[in-house]
Amino acid sequence: MKKKLITTLLGASLLLAACGGEKAADKSATEAETIKIGALGPLTGGVAIYGISATNGLKLAVDEINANGGILGKQIELNLLDEKGDSTEAVNAYNKLVDWGMVALIGDVTSKPSVAVAEVAAQDGIPMITPTGTQLNITEAGSNVFRVCFTDPYQGEVLAKFTKDKVAAKTVAIMSNNSSDYSDGVANAFAKEAEAQGIEIVAREGYSDGDKDFKAQLTKIAQKNPDVLFIPDYYEQDGLIAIQAREVGIKSVIVGSDGWDGVVKTVDPSSYAAIEDVFFANHYSTKDSNEKVQNFIKNYKEKYNDEPSAFSALSYDAAYILKAAIEKAGSTDKEAIVKAIKEIEFDGITGHLTFDEKNNPIKSITMIKIVNGDYTFDSVVSK
Repeated sequence: MKKKLITTLLGASLLLAACGGEKAADKSATEAETIKIGALGPLTGGVAIYGISATNGLKLAVDEINANGGILGKQIELNLLDEKGDSTEAVNAYNKLVDWGMVALIGDVTSKPSVAVAEVAAQDGIPMITPTGTQLNITEAGSNVFRVCFTDPYQGEVLAKFTKDKVAAKTVAIMSNNSSDYSDGVANAFAKEAEAQGIEIVAREGYSDGDKDFKAQLTKIAQKNPDVLFIPDYYEQDGLIAIQAREVGIKSVIVGSDGWDGVVKTVDPSSYAAIEDVFFANHYSTKDSNEKVQNFIKNYKEKYNDEPSAFSALSYDAAYILKAAIEKAGSTDKEAIVKAIKEIEFDGITGHLTFDEKNNPIKSITMIKIVNGDYTFDSVVSK
């Protein structure tokens, strides 16, 4: 009887262990069934407004995709790391995501960290999509590196044509950040195309990161009285320069690059006159009546109680591009995903997109005009 009882208990114990093991195995299988997507962005630091806005758009898309069945029947597991706007931090974060097992990367957000990460991602062959890195050489790192936004040279050229065609400018002054590859890249392309369009560049002044006083440079520009003042930089500097430009008497039409998006938040309403009628390049307009665009804006506002910037829209599109590519590939094999991205034709929040031979998007630019502290739709332009 005692022997029989021991045998029964042993059997029950083995059965329980087997059940527990089966549950553990099931759990492991479930974890293996997720699609691991890595993401990078500056969530703290000087350019955090861009990183937060971008990654909020990404998270919204991932939540939607998961709620609608995921990708290939699997849920996305998103691992988002803060790189603080620093290239070294970005590469370290990327390596952590590789160790974690990501199948693709959405990021980085700003250009310098994107270049640094692209160089290592190219060695690994991991599909990488930067939603917002505009610097030209990001995608030159490798055939597995893509971008959703237009490039610095592209927008510089289009903005020069816009300055000629829309503003009818005959003279222009350029004010750019010598410490920024982004600012210099747009400025150089703009200057080259402006000259090709017959626009005279009457002044070109520079400054450095962290500068707050631009009046010496702007006073020189004021003496030339240009038709247009071109300022290609990020919103923090843009707002300061615009205010000081008006203070020294510059009445020129101000034209800017996509870094202007968000400038209204940094300018006190009492100074809105300084940025009135500024034109700047962007990737979409919240005033677009397209149903897909308006649904995106509505869902973003409900989730974050804020209006989505172009960075939000580009990152949202990046997630759906990756989804479409993985579904087209039918697997998470990195080479198959890269091939599928190259062949994709995509209609997103930021417009219709295909990729050229250098993995840069072929798409239009939306021109925004600031009126009474609001971003109004002006026109859609292209080369």
